[in-house]
Amino acid sequence: MSNQTAIPFIQMRGGSSKGIYFHDRDLPSNSSRRNSVLKWVMGAYGDPRQIDGMGGADPLASKIAIVSISSRDDSDVEYTFVQALVGEDQLDCTPNCGNILSGIGAFAVETGLVEPKGEEASIRVYMTNSGNRCMLQFPLENGLPVYHGDARIDGVLGTSAAVICHYQNLEGSACGSLFPTGNQLDEFDNIQVTCIDNGMPVVCMKAENFGLNGSETPDQLNQNEDLKSRLESIRLQAGVLMGLGNVSKKVVPKMSLVSKSRYGGAVNTQTFVPKHCHKAIGVLGAVSIATAALFEDSAIHGLARLPHGQTKDMNIEHPSGSFALQIMLVDHAGHPQIERVGLLRTTRMLCRGEVYVPQSVWDGKTD
Repeated sequence: MSNQTAIPFIQMRGGSSKGIYFHDRDLPSNSSRRNSVLKWVMGAYGDPRQIDGMGGADPLASKIAIVSISSRDDSDVEYTFVQALVGEDQLDCTPNCGNILSGIGAFAVETGLVEPKGEEASIRVYMTNSGNRCMLQFPLENGLPVYHGDARIDGVLGTSAAVICHYQNLEGSACGSLFPTGNQLDEFDNIQVTCIDNGMPVVCMKAENFGLNGSETPDQLNQNEDLKSRLESIRLQAGVLMGLGNVSKKVVPKMSLVSKSRYGGAVNTQTFVPKHCHKAIGVLGAVSIATAALFEDSAIHGLARLPHGQTKDMNIEHPSGSFALQIMLVDHAGHPQIERVGLLRTTRMLCRGEVYVPQSVWDGKTD
């Protein structure tokens, strides 16, 4: 008899991230035992290399999706996102992940959770982390997802089939309101910031206020210990005022240094997740930053190149390219209100099989 427990999984690239996708039914129902199992799956229990697990030793490759059939009338499946903190014995279920979300529809079809007909799937996803919903549309062939195509996203080599993500009602996904401090502009440690949550809690700041111009590489920023210390001080203060409590062991709020566009986009960004500079940008983080740029009193509005009209096609630049999204506004009592956000992602199934954890961990006899 084996002293390990096998758990079915699929590994997928979702957008510019990749993660391990599970059926909810294949994991322990007890939350503490489930967390112990997931830490063993990823190798997240303090080893920054994640050698003894499936994690990729990088925040972009240390992600988990848990999927189930939805009992809601407005959704087909439910999706819980889990971030394994690289080098720390911690999991964080506070944020959403829009990149991993883009693979949820394909996972649901590949595993028979839903069985769409025709040449295109339209799958309604309920995000349990935030209570938000998203419609995923992608091509089918013989009832299965198509992964090859002409769509291209920065941060991923080559082209793939498009996954169109239609988000609604993102405001206050984790914090309860778009500007959770009650202000469009706050100040911490003599730095003006905008704390915003339009799908992802983010603290937006001008890079120039830290002596930066936006051309620095993630490696250069990660080696700047003084900068990281200053950002973490602001993050801890902002987290409390944003209603997130003590965020020292959370990946939110994300910290984004914003500068003027370098290549014709709306703004340029360098984002820390939470203490490590992202080589790209998260889907919902890009949405929150783009939203902050639209408001005249925000810390970053003066940096932005913004299109006219109520429908805003915006490119948010990041260290490995740019992220295209479309924000649709409506006028509400003389102020802009986000009606809907649309964006393009791609996904690909990488492998499927069984991942093993010690039987003692599965049985809850050890951490």
